[in-house]
Amino acid sequence: MPTATAKGVQRQVEELRDKIRYHEHRYYVLDDPELSDADFDRLMQQLKKLEAEHPGLVTPDSPTQRVGGKPREGFVKVPHSSPMLSLDNAYSEEELRAWERRVHELSGRTDVEYVCELKLDGLSMALRYAPEDGGREARFAQGVTRGDGSVGEDVTANVRAVRSVPLAVPGATLKAKGLPASFEARGEIIMPTRSFERMNQEREQQGLSKFANPRNAAAGAVRVLDPSITAQRRLDFYAYFLLVNGRARFARHSESLEALHAAGFKVNRNWRVAADIEEVWRYIREWEPKREKLDYEIDGVVIKVNDTRLQGELGFTGKAPRWAIAYKYAARAGITQVEDIQVQVGRTGKLTPVAWLKPVSIGGTTVTRATLHNEDEIERLGVKIGDWVTVERGGDVIPKVVKVEEDKAHPRGDKRFRFPAHCPVCGGLVVRAEGEADHRCVNANCPAKLRETILHFASRGVMNIDGLGEALVNQLTDRGLVKNVADLYALTKDDLLNLERMGDKSAQNVLDEIAASRKLPLERVIYGMGIRFVGERTAEFLAEHFGSLDALMQAPVEELLEVNEVGPRIAASIHEYFREPRNRELVEKLRRAGLTFTGKKRQRGTQLQGKIFVLTGTLANHTRDAAKRMIEDAGGRVASSVSKKTDYVVAGADAGSKLDKARELGVKVIGEREMLELIGQG
Repeated sequence: MPTATAKGVQRQVEELRDKIRYHEHRYYVLDDPELSDADFDRLMQQLKKLEAEHPGLVTPDSPTQRVGGKPREGFVKVPHSSPMLSLDNAYSEEELRAWERRVHELSGRTDVEYVCELKLDGLSMALRYAPEDGGREARFAQGVTRGDGSVGEDVTANVRAVRSVPLAVPGATLKAKGLPASFEARGEIIMPTRSFERMNQEREQQGLSKFANPRNAAAGAVRVLDPSITAQRRLDFYAYFLLVNGRARFARHSESLEALHAAGFKVNRNWRVAADIEEVWRYIREWEPKREKLDYEIDGVVIKVNDTRLQGELGFTGKAPRWAIAYKYAARAGITQVEDIQVQVGRTGKLTPVAWLKPVSIGGTTVTRATLHNEDEIERLGVKIGDWVTVERGGDVIPKVVKVEEDKAHPRGDKRFRFPAHCPVCGGLVVRAEGEADHRCVNANCPAKLRETILHFASRGVMNIDGLGEALVNQLTDRGLVKNVADLYALTKDDLLNLERMGDKSAQNVLDEIAASRKLPLERVIYGMGIRFVGERTAEFLAEHFGSLDALMQAPVEELLEVNEVGPRIAASIHEYFREPRNRELVEKLRRAGLTFTGKKRQRGTQLQGKIFVLTGTLANHTRDAAKRMIEDAGGRVASSVSKKTDYVVAGADAGSKLDKARELGVKVIGEREMLELIGQG
């Protein structure tokens, strides 16, 4: 029997879980938090500590289990309990009324009630709940994408990472709403606009391409193989169907929405019951201008017959339900003239051409600028200064030019735009790497990207200067105290004490952190310089290969290509970085500041020279990182995916889709023992 102490711990764990679930619901579902982030984090840390000390108390629905496990190697196909079909669309009042006439004709009724819901622009998802071990509460069991409508993909681990998804519904709630412990909630996974903008900023800082719109970003986040990435994207799930055994549970769809809300699901509360099509049309017109103020994208309104028995009578066509339709709003667009084309420099040094426009009202907002993306897009559109163009505000956050008007009412312009050879902000060299669409300023000290450069340099995985956050960096750059990362090492206590919210102890702590960073190894310095495409891992390879920053700086492209995992794109980026005189000046300033410029060259064997390996599954005696290191030390290379160029696939227990791919391509599959024999450690 459990001891009194064990019972006390269990009770404490359960109380913490209840508290955390309550506050998660307040924050992620109701958007009405009662705790600060710090207080919530403290509760979560307490629970994690107790569960680590008492692993037998860990349950699948614990808030600590939202994200966990290893990245998967693929998705399993899962059939739906009933078809998840797309909707027919209406683009005008006439088409909407024609749909209503069909409903009346097929049902033989004219007193049909409807439910109007905002049409969220995201990814359709089915969430399945089931009791565990005969219990009364419903636990989240499976998340399935819509797929082709009949069969979707199991993305359970990723859906679990979405904070607004309830991991369990209490038995008392189920009983109160007349629900069994096995049911299905269908809805939409979306990315809120604020999450989308933040993610695109982070991608730009990392030199990655930005997502075009929140829907694409949400779909990409759900289909990544690592749930921890999904968790970082801050997605939301809005439920709009409740099914039991593939069928509607309640007599009215509106009752299903209320039941979902009562069960703890996030339901878009802007839905409304409409007595007839006149009320439906008023709802559609009401929300068209109001959608601009929402924190998520909608592209129309969904109208459903409220009576679920009548839904069953109306049935389906081959591809859509007859009892529902989506009214799609027209694209928000306008025609105006391009007065000029100027270049903006982003925080990663990317140059973006922007059309300066005669002011035009689009969707209730006055638009004066629109992105032209890059040189290729300007060529594709054929746009010139003076042209009349159509500008659109669709799913994209920034208005964009979509076409040039060519008629008598809109004469063509005659001034072509050409990309500058030097940065308009700092005068630094502008390059366009082979195979890329974007032009970039390669000057690391360019004021346009200075703040992000410093924040990257000071971050935990780079130079680890704790306390040098965004607020402090903004003050340092705004006051001209820091014009490049090397200036950090010249800061004095007096400099810091003159800043806002900076006391003597805080100032000394920052200076101590800056001083400690001088001792960090060479690979951290290389990573901190912000060379495009050079991440933490590549910086390690460069440090191991060259052994000093001077050797790296002087290396020709041919030698850079000899470094493990350095291809033509990365080699060209490194070469261009050190070709810029101002970057070489920065290197000298960092040298004078006393940073580490030398390291230990890694000695590699030649047993596996030129051989490419892929690791899959769990090895009996070595972690993947250890196995990878051993292969690389022997001169081999470890790739992340199987191709015809792969020489060996090393398969351990529970090997996944990579093993299937190897067999399909005829790549040799070996075990851990054979891998060690090849290395010479058998």
